[in-house]
Amino acid sequence: AALIAANGGRDSLLAHALARDWKGLVSPVLYAAAIGLAFVHPAIAGLLYITVAVLWLVPDRRIETRMTRA
Repeated sequence: AALIAANGGRDSLLAHALARDWKGLVSPVLYAAAIGLAFVHPAIAGLLYITVAVLWLVPDRRIETRMTRA
């Protein structure tokens, strides 16, 4: 939110580039599933935690794509 405010607010290129944040929506769901599955099978929970970490290690190209088009 601070980066978007510093770059022109809600109508900036950065705000439009980050509008659809699927990683931010999927991560809490996977974390919640992992917490529940930790009681059933800890290894599955561990795999879900690793999956979330890998998701966030993959670079998000939306910003670069949007900024180079402008």
